[in-house]
Amino acid sequence: MQACSANSGRFSRLPWSLAAATAIMAVCLGCSSERVTSPAADSAAATTLRATLVSASSPGAAAAGAASTGTGWGTLKGRFVFAGDPGTAKPLLADKDTEVCSKGGMKLLDRSLLIDPSSKGLANVVVFARKSSRVKEASPSQTPLVLDQKQCEFLSPVFAARVGQPIDVKNSDPIGHNTNIAGTSFNQLIPAGQGTIYKPESETGMPTTVTCNIHPWMKAYAIFRKDGYVAVTAADGSFTIPDLPAGEPLEMQVWHERSTGPNGALGIEKPELKWTPKGRFQITLEPDQVKDIGTLEVPASAIGT
Repeated sequence: MQACSANSGRFSRLPWSLAAATAIMAVCLGCSSERVTSPAADSAAATTLRATLVSASSPGAAAAGAASTGTGWGTLKGRFVFAGDPGTAKPLLADKDTEVCSKGGMKLLDRSLLIDPSSKGLANVVVFARKSSRVKEASPSQTPLVLDQKQCEFLSPVFAARVGQPIDVKNSDPIGHNTNIAGTSFNQLIPAGQGTIYKPESETGMPTTVTCNIHPWMKAYAIFRKDGYVAVTAADGSFTIPDLPAGEPLEMQVWHERSTGPNGALGIEKPELKWTPKGRFQITLEPDQVKDIGTLEVPASAIGT
């Protein structure tokens, strides 16, 4: 306290407010061995509080949190059939390199609507999960998916691959093709009898066009997904998507090249699946369940004929 008394004379010669402030600082800093410390942050309590506030104010966020706790894997399957008259496929105008493209006088036909005559199965319908919280296989398969071009046609009119999966783009014709996958960096000349490997780097929200700049009638569609939860219906209209995350709601997207819906979205009447005009439906799988959504009829009004 002596040091504090000795300083009092100097303080008296200062203006009162400045002297008072200086005196208070001296008391806090010089006359006491204690220090005022900031309260330690309780990170655990803060995290709990934030989680409580989010749950209370945002039911959607709470539901998303609950959805991510699902466990196990399930399989989704079904079949699309066309309930109408597809008519006759129209010939394509293949007026270049006709010695290859129209070999033997055979005309190339429009393949945008392929229906199995016996079962009425609708081929090339794309079904995929719009979003998934978990993926069973962390890395894509490194087995190449083959996209071949023969007699001036893509042999796979609609195909799906996982992001990072190699695609062997082949040309089995004796003439060159230029393969262009819209929305990607792939736009290459494939010489006769040769091929190249392409790995998609990002996913597509919907199928994107694959064309040949040399032969403009050539067209296919490709879809790339990060999680690989995508299928293209076979000739009989069937599809299977294995290893989907179980125990949580999934929104599935359905697309067809000839669909009259927005951006190819296939809208049909299926209230029990909460099917929307945007071609989406909802499911929740149980662990190890193989869920068959049955036969899905596609009316002629949903497909441009």
